[in-house]
Amino acid sequence: MQVKLVPLTADDREQFILDNQEAFNYGALEEFGRRDDHFEEGEQIISRETIEQSIDQGEAYRIMLDDRPVGGVIIRVEGERGDLEILFTSPREHSKGVGYAAWCEVEKLHPEVKVWETVTPYFEQRNIHFYVNRCGFHIVEFYNRFHPDPNDPEGEQMDLDDQFPDGMFRFEKRMQSKKRRKSL
Repeated sequence: MQVKLVPLTADDREQFILDNQEAFNYGALEEFGRRDDHFEEGEQIISRETIEQSIDQGEAYRIMLDDRPVGGVIIRVEGERGDLEILFTSPREHSKGVGYAAWCEVEKLHPEVKVWETVTPYFEQRNIHFYVNRCGFHIVEFYNRFHPDPNDPEGEQMDLDDQFPDGMFRFEKRMQSKKRRKSL
């Protein structure tokens, strides 16, 4: 299996957004079995606006498997800190190691990052398993109505409370230095 990250091109942007929404909707529908109030925009768990903002403010890549697009990833890096904004794979590619291989490629792209961070909704057990058990992230915070995100000055937490009433987990992955890895 050959997984590569290819920078998103302008002519693939629309399909990237649609593929992203399909993947996120699949997870929500798998969990809830119906369309409900977890959807952000009409029938989308993640809105076009949210995806576009992430693309515009970060680095977007197509996940390619044997030269065909099977997902995408959007990251933001500032010095030694990195944010995994979005990572998705086509539901047809789940449980095949594609997401993990893509994450390993992200780490190779930015060896300067010492701490990676991401969030996922409480109900996304598949994501929680992936980040903790496969990628080595740790749950470091649980945002909910009793503990809102302190980094949310614009009050988006109110919208998240409506969309994800059970809360969101914040994850961190602290990268080991190369020296330390060699000695282990």
